[in-house]
Amino acid sequence: MKRPPPGEKPSIIDSRAVEPFYKNGYLVGSRDSTEVVYIDPGEEVESILELVSTRQRELVAILLTHAHMDHISGIARVREQHDAPIYLHPDDRHLYQSLPAQAQFFGFQYGPAPPVDRELSDHQVLELAGLEFKVHLTPGHSPGHVCFEVEQHIFCGDVVFQGSIGRTDLPGGSSEVLLSSIQERVLPLGDERLLYPGHGPQTTIGQERRTNPFLVGMA
Repeated sequence: MKRPPPGEKPSIIDSRAVEPFYKNGYLVGSRDSTEVVYIDPGEEVESILELVSTRQRELVAILLTHAHMDHISGIARVREQHDAPIYLHPDDRHLYQSLPAQAQFFGFQYGPAPPVDRELSDHQVLELAGLEFKVHLTPGHSPGHVCFEVEQHIFCGDVVFQGSIGRTDLPGGSSEVLLSSIQERVLPLGDERLLYPGHGPQTTIGQERRTNPFLVGMA
């Protein structure tokens, strides 16, 4: 596989975030392919699908870092237009199937999410849209949370943010497990790696290791 020069993005990494959750949804693909992958479809779904259409891309997969409602609320609308398979780690299947209940708890209303098509597993490598997506199981924010490594880019969901980490007060969350995931599975990927979190701006592993109050002092 042709690798881009250091620091250069694959041909497409577009993101959108809208109210009420301001959750980042990502569109990812290779410079050498017309295919794209959608990571974590939420309320930004209409603007992402417009990009797929106007750029005449083929959506070939929906990858989920985890199954909290803000990361899956747009999946049904994606499947109305695209027959792309949905990938999720099985340890988050219960959360995924409880989307209506999750929404009700927070005062929203969503119908059931469409069935998951394919299960993710730790260390799995997916060849999609001209790129390799390496799967890293990183529980703590949710039981089946994963990160996707693509070249030097890490789509890290709600594991780590610029200056913070994911919440652990929801069902299935554990601060001890989350910190262990960060220390053992994320930081070893290298300080130069770019982090694309579920909320907030892009950052790097090195910046978070040096400045994030939850991570300072980690080996």
